[in-house]
Formats: sequence, C-alpha cells, structure tokens
Amino acid sequence: MTDILFGQSYYLRFDPKLWEAGQPYPPLGTLYAAAYLRARGYEVGLFDAMLAESEAEWAAALEAHQPKYAILFEDNFNYLSKMCLLRMREAAFAMIALAKARGCCVILCGADATDHSLKYFERGADYVLLGEGEETLGELMDRLSGRSSVALESILGLAWPDRGDGSAIAVGEHRNPRRPDIRNLDALPFPAWDLVDVPRYRKLWLERHGYYSMNMVTTRGCPYHCNWCAKPIWGQRYNSRSPDNVAAEMKWLKEHYHPDHLWFADDILGLKPGWIERWAGLLRQEDATIPFKCLTRADLVTEAVAAALAQAGCQTVWIGAESGSQKILNAMDKGDAVGDIYTALGRLRAQGIRVCFFLQFGYPGETWDDIQLTLKMVRECLPDDIGISVSYPLPGTRFFEGVKLELGEKQNWVDSNDLAMLYRGPYPQEFYRVLHGRVHHEFRLRRALDWRQTRRARPAGAGSRLRALAGVPRHVAGLWQSERRLKQIALTQDPKGL
Repeated sequence: MTDILFGQSYYLRFDPKLWEAGQPYPPLGTLYAAAYLRARGYEVGLFDAMLAESEAEWAAALEAHQPKYAILFEDNFNYLSKMCLLRMREAAFAMIALAKARGCCVILCGADATDHSLKYFERGADYVLLGEGEETLGELMDRLSGRSSVALESILGLAWPDRGDGSAIAVGEHRNPRRPDIRNLDALPFPAWDLVDVPRYRKLWLERHGYYSMNMVTTRGCPYHCNWCAKPIWGQRYNSRSPDNVAAEMKWLKEHYHPDHLWFADDILGLKPGWIERWAGLLRQEDATIPFKCLTRADLVTEAVAAALAQAGCQTVWIGAESGSQKILNAMDKGDAVGDIYTALGRLRAQGIRVCFFLQFGYPGETWDDIQLTLKMVRECLPDDIGISVSYPLPGTRFFEGVKLELGEKQNWVDSNDLAMLYRGPYPQEFYRVLHGRVHHEFRLRRALDWRQTRRARPAGAGSRLRALAGVPRHVAGLWQSERRLKQIALTQDPKGL
C-alpha cells in the first residue's frame, strides 16, 4: 500500500505518429515531483502512462497501491502536454473518475489544468496546482496529512472547487495567487528514476533505434516573447541549474543507468553567457560526457558556443527556425533574423553537429511568397531533419487573443498528427495538409540525392542510405502532385496571389 500514487495522462499509445516513431521518454516533471515529496518524508509510487496500453492500467495501479492521494502531475517539460491534446484530456478525465471511484483525493498539476481548472473540478478533481507545482504540492500534502494546520487560502498556487450547497458538482472555484517560481533549482533532488521501469524503456529503444536515450533538463522556462508560445507554468521567467549540478546528475546517470544518449528537454539550453563553456569543461573533468541532443535559438549560437557544445558531446541541435520570411518572424515577435538561422547552421556543422529545424506554417498574414521563402531556406540549408506544424493558438498568448473570435468548437488537436487549422488561416485546411507532404517530399528527395550524404555514409548506415535512394521515385511523384494541388488551392483562394 502506497499513500501517494503519481501519474500523468500522456499515453504514447494514444498518439499514433509518435508511437510509430518509438522514442519514449518517462515523464520528467512527474519524477521531479515524486522525488520532491519523497524528500519531505512521504512514501510515493508511480504510474507511468507513457508506455501503458490504456487507462485500464491506471485502474490496476490504483488497485495495487490503494493510495489515499492520486496525483496527476503532468510532465511540464513535454511540449505535447503544453499543447493540451484532447485525447490526453479525455484520459485525465477517465483517470480522475477511476481514482474518485476508489475514494482517492485527486490532485492535478499541468498546463491544461492550470488554464482550465474548472473543467477538471467539474469532473471530480479536488485540487489543482497552478504553475510549477512542487512547493505548492508539499504544502498541500502537509495540510491534508495533518502535518500542518495551514489554511488552504494561504497556500500560494492552489485552486479548489466551490461546490455550492455541498453537492458533488463544482459550480465555481477558489483560486489563490500564483506562487513565485523555484529559483534555486540545484536544491531540488534529482528525478526519481528508481520508480521507472528503465529496462522496458531500454529494450524499446534498442529494438527500434539500436541505442538507449534518457531525458534531462538544465533549466525551467524561457524569457523570450514569441507570441504563439504558451507559458502557463513558468510564464516569462527563466531559471537555470548550475553547470556543476547538471554535470553531477550526468555522472550519476552514467554510473547508474549507462545511457547511450541524452535528450535535453529545455526550451533553451545554456542561455546564460559562459554556461555551456563551463559545463563542457566540467563534463570532461568528471568523465561525465554523454552524447546528446538539445534545443536552442539561432541567435545564441556563437562560434564559442558551437565549439563548447561539441566538446560537451552534442550530436544534434534543434532550432525553432519557424519561417524563412523575416516578415513572419517579426510578426511572431521571434526576436531573431533569418540570417541567424543560416549562420547558426554553418557554425554548428563546422563542429560536426547535426542541425534540425522546427517549421511553422499558417501564421496570420503569411502569403504564398512567404511560404516560398521558407522552402528556399530549407532547400539552401538542407537541415538534417525537420518538424512541421501549423500555427496553434493556445490560451494566454497574444496570438490566441488575436484569433479567438475565429475559433470554432474544436480548440485543441486530438493528437500530435492532427494538424487542424483551428482558426481561419491564410489558406484553407487542405492547403496546409498538402503543404506538409510537399515540404517533406522535397526535403527527403534532396537529402537522398545530396552528394554530401554519400560522402558521410558509413558502412553501418548503408542500409538507411539505400532505403532513402529507393524512395526517390515516390518523392518525385509526391512532390509534383502536391505542388500542383497547392497551386490549384491557392489560385482558387486568391487568383492574384501567385
């Protein structure tokens, strides 16, 4: 029997595209919260939905642990949790119902619960932690367990339902002021990896990719002002662990779990000047280097940063390029320039680091010419991989406020492959679905035919190289067909737009 059972509602099985990709990572935010409560003397258990088949496994975990408290603490480092996918919201509602049926007190923390707490109270949740969560959870658990007599009204970052005349249905909510974010991240215990079925993750990774990858974070938040980026957890704030603390965790992971690779889930790795250089030196000094991939901004990649990333073991950097049109970058309040993207790519590749782009289409005001500039950027840079999305309005963003009158009944994607235009974009929804395929066809075609790929190919990668070449006829046909269809749609929408 475990008094406290942690869980989260992101089921990889419910996200077909990412299940097929087969790159699962445990819910890091949940592991931090579990470690935090355990450090305060509480006994905790974990239900990891990432590899679960369905909510039925949550029911089985409730039966096995028989907890008093069921805590759905979403992984706030998983960008898909921030996107509030409808299938995962439905899973959370089902998990609440199952926990309440067993008499549990149900506590939630996550982006969707912070933005839409009343929806969760209407489904039976007892408390919602607003924002970051750990410290609020600690104070709440002390109150509920009788360790303290602090009033609910004095616990910052807490919301709970107003059930009116005592009925089971929430008619409103009490919502305390937000709690200041944790600034000293080094004081937090390392995530509770011992609660994770690491062998199961390792087996899946090895079967699908031939190596095993684990996840880490070095920071919380982002100080930049991209007006489409929702920040319900940390707002505009950015706090960083010290290079020493991060190196210590990497050494610990290396000694205890022996990962082949790490994924740093930070919005931006190493924003503070000199941080990456200091960290790289510590990793070499402590023999704690592990190959990794990360995210950063193009305008932060100086020659010194690129060299330090390579020294630290960086293999791949993902950049939020978004658009090849400066007009669109300015409209997004990105704060960088198209030229920065080209420069960053050159500096990173000079250090042997792979560079991948996130691209975004459909932002208000984007024209056919703007799209062509993005295609030109991809063609000229030929990144090592791309991720494509359409602009996605999330509550709390200036972008959302600008298009909310255009939103229909559906305001969230079902899963990560939905790609629905939730507002009236510059072109109809079919255009962006065709565009998604068109960009991928040209990208895969050019990657397959690029002579630099042939020169870089190693014997171990010969199979994938041959498969890429075998796909050339399919991509040629797909590119021709999709380009033709795009022009048909665009001409129908705006005969003078091409």
